[in-house]
Amino acid sequence: MEIHFIDEIGSTHVWLCNAVKNGDITKPFALYAKTQNDGIGSRGNAWQGYEGNLFLSFALPSCLLPDDLPHASTSIYFSQLLVEFLRQRGSLVQLKWPNDFYLNDKKIGGTITAKIKDSFVISIGMNLKYADKEYGALDIEITPHELVDNFIPSLKVFPSWKQIFSKYKLEFQFSQKFCVHVDDKLVSLAHAKLHPDGSIEIEGKKVYSSR
Repeated sequence: MEIHFIDEIGSTHVWLCNAVKNGDITKPFALYAKTQNDGIGSRGNAWQGYEGNLFLSFALPSCLLPDDLPHASTSIYFSQLLVEFLRQRGSLVQLKWPNDFYLNDKKIGGTITAKIKDSFVISIGMNLKYADKEYGALDIEITPHELVDNFIPSLKVFPSWKQIFSKYKLEFQFSQKFCVHVDDKLVSLAHAKLHPDGSIEIEGKKVYSSR
């Protein structure tokens, strides 16, 4: 995968989505930045862009992804891959449904995904070093360069969704002490049922994880 680094950008996600739409890049392609001044978080919220944290987006042709991967659970898939990567390096990071990274019950980052034509753009923001008061930061020492230079090359072979989901099922227990927004309503995950496609059943409604 071709990897590009930039000092400053509004949003790696927006830039790469536009580049895919316009055919300006050859996929697979990754872009990360030292600082980001207009980052996008969950539900369109802003995500602060302090230097030393991770601002990464990468574009993949859908043909590279496993055949059994539900498109709506692409964010879960790549979030779980990153969690495993960080745990191998000693982190205690956890994953809250569908794709938020947590440490000690504080959010430290998240994943958003966009499907554009025959491609996916996956964007990951994570507080590796600095965080606002209501958030947390990763518990191991790793720079954005070290993370990208080791995580992105690991994406040459993609495990099946079935393999990833078997691990995510165990991860889901952590989520059940939290709430999520469903149709702009805050709903507890305490009794939510996780389905094999990554969706959940909550208060009689099936909710998908795509963001």
